[in-house]
Amino acid sequence: ESIGKTKEDMVSLINEGSSEKSLADIKAFLAKNSGNCAIACDANDSPNARPVVEAVKEAGGYISTIWNKTDDLHPWDIGDNYVSHMSWSDEKPAEDTARILFAAMGGKGGVVHLGGIPANNPAVERLNGLKNALKDFPEIELLDAQPADWDTTKAAELMASFITRYGDKITGVHCANDNIAYGVIEALKAEGITGMPIVAYDGNMEAVQMVMDGDLLATVFTNPHWGGGVSLALAYHAAIGTFKPSEEPNEHREFYGPTILVTKDDAADFKAKYLDNVPTYDWTDFWGPSNGGIVYK
Repeated sequence: ESIGKTKEDMVSLINEGSSEKSLADIKAFLAKNSGNCAIACDANDSPNARPVVEAVKEAGGYISTIWNKTDDLHPWDIGDNYVSHMSWSDEKPAEDTARILFAAMGGKGGVVHLGGIPANNPAVERLNGLKNALKDFPEIELLDAQPADWDTTKAAELMASFITRYGDKITGVHCANDNIAYGVIEALKAEGITGMPIVAYDGNMEAVQMVMDGDLLATVFTNPHWGGGVSLALAYHAAIGTFKPSEEPNEHREFYGPTILVTKDDAADFKAKYLDNVPTYDWTDFWGPSNGGIVYK
C-alpha cells in the first residue's frame, strides 16, 4: 500500500510446511513474471534457502529471506539479487522464558520441550535457550525434547505421549511457539490437568490473551508485521534501483529482527500497542527497529 498498490496486487505463496512446494511455487512465480519481481520468503527450512535464492538470481528477480538459511549462505556471496536475510536471535528470549518457567516451578521438577521443525534455525535456537537456562537450575530435569513441527495437532499428540510416559514428573512445559502451546493445553485439559506452568513464543493474539488470563506465563513477540513488510520493501527497492545491496555493509544484508518478551505484567499494554493497533512504519527505514548484524558462533 505504501507504493500505491493494493493488497490484491501481492501474491501470497503458502508452502504448507513443504520445502519442495516452496521452491516449486517460487519457480512458477518467477516464470510467470519473467523474473521481474520482488520476493520476501521464509524458505521453510534452512537447506531450502540456497536453491530458492539461486533460482531467483538465475531468473533476475530480487529476494529477501526471513528466518531460515544455512550459516554458509550469505547474500554478498550470491550478489545483488539476494538482497538481505533477517532472522531473530532466539536463544536469549527463549532462555528468558525458561527462567520465568523455572521460577514458577519453584526451581525444581521436570520440564518437557516441544519444538519446531528440526532444521529450522528458530527451533534450534529456542531449544538452546532452554538448555542455557537449565545450567543454573540443577534441580530441574529436562525429561524430553521432541519436535512438534510448529503444529497444534502434533503438539497435542506429543504432549499426550509425554503425559503417558512421564506422568506427574512433568511440572513445566517449554513450547517453541504459541501454536504448540495451544496443543499442549488441549492435551492437559483432556487429562484434567490444570495450573501447569507453560511458556511459549511468537506473541500471537490468542497467546497474549492467555498470558493476560494466566493460562500462559509468557510469550515472545517477533513483530512479524514489520519483519515481513521490511523484507519485501528491501527486495522491492533493490529491484527498482533505490539502493544497491552490494554497496551496503554486511550488517544491512544479514540482520536480527526485534523481539519483545510479554508477561502478565505488561501484556495488556503490549496488546493495545501491537495487536489492537498496528504501529505505523516507514517502509524505507529498512533497518530502524532491527537488532544489528547476525553473529555466527
